[in-house]
Amino acid sequence: MATRRKGLLALAAALLATATLAVPCAAGAADPVALRVNVFPTAKILPMFAGVDKGIFAKHGLKVEVLHTENSERQREGLAAGTFDIAQSAVDNAVAMVEAAGKDVVIVMGISSGMNEFVVQPDIASVAEVRGRSLIVDAPNTAYALVAKKILLNAGLREGVDYKVKPIGRGSQRLEAFFESREHAAAVMNPPFSILAVSRGMKSLGRTIDMLGPYQADGVFVMRSWAHANGKTLERYLAAYVDALRWSRAPANRTESIAMLRDKLKLAPDIAERAYALLVDPAFGLTPDAKLSLEGFRNLLALRAEVEGKGGAAPPPEKYLDLSYYDRAMKTLGN
Repeated sequence: MATRRKGLLALAAALLATATLAVPCAAGAADPVALRVNVFPTAKILPMFAGVDKGIFAKHGLKVEVLHTENSERQREGLAAGTFDIAQSAVDNAVAMVEAAGKDVVIVMGISSGMNEFVVQPDIASVAEVRGRSLIVDAPNTAYALVAKKILLNAGLREGVDYKVKPIGRGSQRLEAFFESREHAAAVMNPPFSILAVSRGMKSLGRTIDMLGPYQADGVFVMRSWAHANGKTLERYLAAYVDALRWSRAPANRTESIAMLRDKLKLAPDIAERAYALLVDPAFGLTPDAKLSLEGFRNLLALRAEVEGKGGAAPPPEKYLDLSYYDRAMKTLGN
């Protein structure tokens, strides 16, 4: 009996040792996947702040490094070069990468309609009064520059004839350019810079979606080859982003979300509160579950064809979209 008991104890000890050795292997298998995500530092990246600080990305098995870009040209170059894995900004940048640079890029999720306003110097009372001055933009041939050009065209103003286009860079740089020269007459801006501009004396002539109709502005895009090679990781990221977006939009998290905007973007409390109010505005803010608007994307393509493509027919949306990753990601969230 004693011999049998010793044998059982030895077997138990051996099994315990095996289990203990297995723990590091299991932990290793569950190590988070590193992802580099390139964004513009605006209020619209609140879900990114929440994803990192609240452990939402980690919950989905990801270690996300959030990288800020200087302008859209740098972002497009960096994505093509593999400097980072995922780009989040105006999806017209992805269209430009396909059409102007011949890169095989795919848009995999929407984020918002842009939350953009047409901001001007205080002495300007109408869009037509931009005549003879400069439109300041991020890059001259994509996204919100095209939106601004269309707004000016609707007012009878032609680029190079009635106004000049001056590339400045991201929102913070356009904000400061307003105060460097009164010749810098107009820009398309979004929170917090649209709010800061008006609080410092500039004027908003209105929301761009009210001027031009539905528009798919922000979204997520990647190199198609990267998506094919990292499909499961991409799906996990999209699910994690939507999870973080839901947290950000939840009324229970309002105070903490405003604090994130204030601390991360170095905003005054009242500016952070106003930015958050716009982010959760159902008609203007971050789109629930980051669902892409097909109508808005068709309008984007039509606008690009008119303004940049010299009136040619707009390509079909399917050329640039692959929402299958998003669809699978949403299934993992269970609702």
